Amino acid sequence: MSTDTVSLVDVSSYLPKNRVTADYFTRYASPEDAISSAMFKAPPFRSHIAPGETPADMAEQAIAPMLERRGTDLLDEVDVLIVHTQMPETFIVGNGGEIAERLGIAPEWLIDLHNGGCAAFIHAMKVARQILMSSDARSALIVTVQNAAGPIFTQDQVRGKPQAAVPGDGAGVGLLVKSGDSPILDIEARHLPEFAGQMTVVADPPRKYWEAGPGQLHVGFTESKIAKVLARGNRIVPEAAHAVCGRIGVRSEELDVLVTNQPNRAFLRNWRDALQLPIERHPDTFDECGNLFAAGIPVTFDQAVQAGRVPAGSLVMFAGFAHAGDFAAAAAVRWGGR
Repeated sequence: MSTDTVSLVDVSSYLPKNRVTADYFTRYASPEDAISSAMFKAPPFRSHIAPGETPADMAEQAIAPMLERRGTDLLDEVDVLIVHTQMPETFIVGNGGEIAERLGIAPEWLIDLHNGGCAAFIHAMKVARQILMSSDARSALIVTVQNAAGPIFTQDQVRGKPQAAVPGDGAGVGLLVKSGDSPILDIEARHLPEFAGQMTVVADPPRKYWEAGPGQLHVGFTESKIAKVLARGNRIVPEAAHAVCGRIGVRSEELDVLVTNQPNRAFLRNWRDALQLPIERHPDTFDECGNLFAAGIPVTFDQAVQAGRVPAGSLVMFAGFAHAGDFAAAAAVRWGGR
């Protein structure tokens, strides 16, 4: 039976045990690769996945605390599984099927969400909410996996670049159900296709990602591109959050908690300033985890909940953007507590 109210009732997360300090990267830093310090100021720590660790391994570890709290029976109710993997290991189809098999479920809706980037958790919330509201599906699991930091950014041709020291690996899981216990009040999702493809992957000598060659793949940045991404990200994330605030009838400064993706300290400061929020209402994991890409929002929220920073009844705003700014999203939740 369809319903008009869908709740985000729980989150859980996983960080690999391999904790890497910034010193690992500074020893390899290449002076000729010096580039914008605002974009690539390295966090003190981040975690890297272990050799051979798969997205399904990470998803299983991420959901384990939720299953301990709620029991494994919750998996019997999952009719929707939406998975975003930063670096899918299963070519073409993504890792959703492998994760479903690992969890022992066969959902009617199994979606590998390849876009959405660092805001993919919110994008998946919107998709899952719509499915739950318009169908007989009972609950939805959202799984976001960031698994590119260790494999990509420690390559010997890449680890000396400023971008290498920022990403970390991790995974987050969200559970959505039909109820009013922790209601999703509103979601804004904005696709900006004019900026699609501007976050490019390059190698030296140039090649397509599927072609064999001596050059190791990494993200292609220039000072001009960085300046545009910084300006765009500073603008579109607060715009999405303000749009949600307007529809639910609150001012941004009335938000109890702001949870964003975690690209760098400059973005984090500028976003909370734009929303007129003090630092204590904007939990972050950047110093301990680095940029977790799509896993950043659920990991940060899970840690804030564990730390007692999100009491029941809190008005929580999730917000973020993807890639070079081709997607921005925000979602408001009246958190029901754990």
